[in-house]
Amino acid sequence: MIAAISPAPQTATLASGRIRIPNPNRHSIRFCKLGFPLWKPKLNWLSYGRMQQMQMAWVRGLSGGCFKSTEPPPKQGIKVEEDSGGQDIFDADAMESKVSPEHLVIMVNGLIGSAADWRFAAEQFVKKMPDKVIVHRSECNYSKLTFDGVDMMGERLAQEVLDVVKRRPEVQKISFVAHSLGGLVARYAIGRLYERSSKLGQSDYGMNSLTGEHLDQPCEDRIAGLQPMNFITFATPHLGSRGHKQLPLLCGLPFLEKRASQTAHLVVGKSGKHLFLTDSDEGKPPLLLRMVDDGDDLKFISALRAFKRRVAYANANYDHMVGWRTSSIRRQDELPKSNLLVVDEKYPHVVYVERENKNKIQNSASSIAGAQTSDVEEGGRKGEQNRSTVLFSIQGTEVMIRGLTQVPWERVDVSFQKSKQRYVAHNTIQVKSYWLNSDGTDVVFHMIDNFLL
Repeated sequence: MIAAISPAPQTATLASGRIRIPNPNRHSIRFCKLGFPLWKPKLNWLSYGRMQQMQMAWVRGLSGGCFKSTEPPPKQGIKVEEDSGGQDIFDADAMESKVSPEHLVIMVNGLIGSAADWRFAAEQFVKKMPDKVIVHRSECNYSKLTFDGVDMMGERLAQEVLDVVKRRPEVQKISFVAHSLGGLVARYAIGRLYERSSKLGQSDYGMNSLTGEHLDQPCEDRIAGLQPMNFITFATPHLGSRGHKQLPLLCGLPFLEKRASQTAHLVVGKSGKHLFLTDSDEGKPPLLLRMVDDGDDLKFISALRAFKRRVAYANANYDHMVGWRTSSIRRQDELPKSNLLVVDEKYPHVVYVERENKNKIQNSASSIAGAQTSDVEEGGRKGEQNRSTVLFSIQGTEVMIRGLTQVPWERVDVSFQKSKQRYVAHNTIQVKSYWLNSDGTDVVFHMIDNFLL
């Protein structure tokens, strides 16, 4: 329904020396409850900060749209505070007590997402741990802003986290929970927020995957000045989307997978280039390859190592957006066999849990240099025409796996095979909408029950 259509008014003279200035905001065309104008006046006189606040408010209004009027109010006892950077969810009584929650949980949405995606999980966190956690649902990367690339989104998230920490001086610990592309954004952000402690000791975790040098293990490393605890991802393409069945929607057809890598940037902008490893800023390797080790100013692997736990939740099937291998950081032959999958009565959709050990990490880190050399030689043997494909499919994926597994990961495999919501498994794993994805509640509870405080 169109509310009003009227022509732009003319300036009218009321009397000598008096002029009526028309209000342009009164003469715009708007759709009821959709919240976006077909035409709007130029707002060059608004500050950039004010524009951001207006955009955030617009997105929150858009989340209702034609399907629901407004987001339901939080449950009794749970308070939500909004600002231009996101939403803080906490227990009202706990905040008023003498000892307020000291653990900050940052929740990050995925591609074309918003803070509303984590609403259910955030409320469950606060409900189960009212005096322990403050949950912040990030909103700096929403809708089309998720097309800006992992690096730009990561910088925005890092700044948002710093702003939250500044507003919440009582927090002492920090954890990240991210969905899909948000996991890559969170990995970038912690590389920016990482602070090396002055107390250093020799690490027993292995060697740097590229230089072969021993890695230092800081005793009291910090993320945004806080003690890092949990880094948890849900259906995140840690190895990118390039490769056989890494994007299951393409059905594993080689010509579609090749075309997708060539055209992804036309659909999802710079983020598409990063996901398919086709970016080469200033001649540098693709960003995802750089994010498996420390750089000069961004300490990606040191930041991951600083966390007490790293957990990768992955859909074993029916996830049409992110493949099982890339979300669980595994090779094909490392995926659990069907006879090893079990059913837990408490968590019926969690079918396999794997924990890393230090010996495997050391073997992975020490052998990466040899793998790089052999892959380059193999590429040469196959000829220049196939060299690029070989390097990306074999060397690139192998470098990312071995780089990321320099630190221990817990892997939690999830299956909605018997669920009516299996075809939207990518969203069900995080319960993006309770009415559409409620079968994923046990996965959210599994994450909360194993959360390290």
